Amino acid sequence: MGWSVDRHARSERPPGRTAEAAQRTAAAHERVRLLEGVLASALAEEVRGTDLQTLKRAPRRAPPRLATADLQPHPGPDWAAFLPSPPGPFASWVGGNRRYARRLRDAEDRFAEAIERHRLAEEARQLRVARAVREQADQQRRLDEATAEQHTRVDEYERCVRAKDRRAVSRYFQKALDRTAEPLDFPRHRRAGYVPESTLLALEWDLPDISVIPPAVAYRYDEASDAVLAVPREERELRLLYQQLVAQCALRALHLVFAHDRYGVVDTVVFNGMVEAVDAATGRTVRPCLITLRATREQFTSLVLDQLDPVACVRHYFGAEVSRHPEELQPVEPVLEFDLTDPRTVEPVDVVSELDSRPNLLDLSPEEFEHLVHNLLTRMGLETRLFRRGNDGGIDCVAYDPRPITGGKFVVQAKLYTRTVPPSAVRDLFGTVVDAGATKGILITTSGFGPSSYQFANGKPLQLIDGTGLLALCHQHDIPARIVPRAS
Repeated sequence: MGWSVDRHARSERPPGRTAEAAQRTAAAHERVRLLEGVLASALAEEVRGTDLQTLKRAPRRAPPRLATADLQPHPGPDWAAFLPSPPGPFASWVGGNRRYARRLRDAEDRFAEAIERHRLAEEARQLRVARAVREQADQQRRLDEATAEQHTRVDEYERCVRAKDRRAVSRYFQKALDRTAEPLDFPRHRRAGYVPESTLLALEWDLPDISVIPPAVAYRYDEASDAVLAVPREERELRLLYQQLVAQCALRALHLVFAHDRYGVVDTVVFNGMVEAVDAATGRTVRPCLITLRATREQFTSLVLDQLDPVACVRHYFGAEVSRHPEELQPVEPVLEFDLTDPRTVEPVDVVSELDSRPNLLDLSPEEFEHLVHNLLTRMGLETRLFRRGNDGGIDCVAYDPRPITGGKFVVQAKLYTRTVPPSAVRDLFGTVVDAGATKGILITTSGFGPSSYQFANGKPLQLIDGTGLLALCHQHDIPARIVPRAS
């Protein structure tokens, strides 16, 4: 009997465990489906840039301060309520008239007292009314002033955004991206920094690590062990799914930025996708960059996002650098370090020269500017050699980075410009890099670059450092500097 009960119990387990395996398999498939649809989900949602005028608060009305009981004057005393009843015919014979006269005088006295109390009460009420009206008016004035001040701040904020102010535009996009919900359990940390000289927005965007991909492709019930076992996903499939996800996240970020750009202040976006993880070799928290790309508005708007292959798009169309082994946290070098664009890194410039002792780079001669760049590169740990002007073959400086793998020979050009560097200068630099057999070309300017320059530089060993990036590097390496346009 005991044997049959035990056999019956075992026969009941497989259907439950089989159902559990089926449920876990379905959950894994559903998660993969959601991960593969991250970009499509973003495209399905309407994204509109914030109209800053909608941030203005509606005028507020001060609440009434007057008590309900004081709204209307209180009625005065009624003589009829005080008037005594006259004596009857019989009472008048036995002294009723004298008593009535006495009661009448008393009534008149009480009525006079009531009149006086009413007068005093009415005066007090009128004082309370006047005070309440005055306090309400004062509160209304303060509310109106606060509303006007808030509207002025919004107008100034919008003016600064339209004028492509570094901090205002950075704040505008930071707030827009902070309001954007992340899919699933993705990290929400992201930073936005604006470079007005190049109308460029740099993004540092935290990505989920590879553990977001379900490690099991399916689950099955194992009768021998009476357990639900995972069917591991192949390493190659795991990497492909993760690369697909990372590429989708990059395209989604570009889509969000250009869709939020209501005021048309961004022509180029740099996306650096970061992962925060623990390095198994050291136990330390690291933040490697797993994908970096640069995209212009013209490039992006020509895409048909719901029909392309995200990985092929970021790799071949945008020339993105993507980690070959993201599961090992193998980093790539960002096309633009976020710290070179972070408005908190670049110190504000005081246009009153008497209050700011930092030298204005625009006051330097071209030769002095080249020497400053040479000094900066030396402080960055590079071995540098200046060329004499006019005999440099398009080279102002050659820098050598002795580090293995990432180092090499760098050709450097310095442009002391106030206008946007033309794309021809970037193309010429690339030709010089090829002719000199250099590892990389670096173009440093006090101004900025246009979308065409960035588009040409994509996928090429070129690094473009605009005025914002130059000031950030100077700040990092203790070189006092500022960039103040000369008075016209």
